[in-house]
Amino acid sequence: MREPLPADMFDELCPSSLNPFRFGDKWAALIIRCLEKGPRRFSELRVPLSRVTPKVLTRSLRSLERDGLIKRTVYAEAAPHVEYELTPLGRSMLGPMAATCAWAEQHWDELLDARESYDAPARLDHAG
Repeated sequence: MREPLPADMFDELCPSSLNPFRFGDKWAALIIRCLEKGPRRFSELRVPLSRVTPKVLTRSLRSLERDGLIKRTVYAEAAPHVEYELTPLGRSMLGPMAATCAWAEQHWDELLDARESYDAPARLDHAG
């Protein structure tokens, strides 16, 4: 039995939300992280990715599959189900992703300050 994914794996203060580097779409890197320790079912991915609608999650999974980063396996058993897992190409993304996450953590305060500074004039325009 595999350990469930934690619901707070990607809380709102997760550095991944500030990471300016993108792998695929907005959710691709988070999906890849969820699959890091092995295959997962769609329902398992929904736990830490609760902010993603099922439609968008499906679209992201299909995109990752199309790019060769994940493999989708259908099990036609008494209780049919589908699992997603990283391919060797997808696993090769883990190192670069770890480096970008470490960079985002190291520059967290600078990134937040830059975003707040950039967004401040827009808030004043709407307030006045």
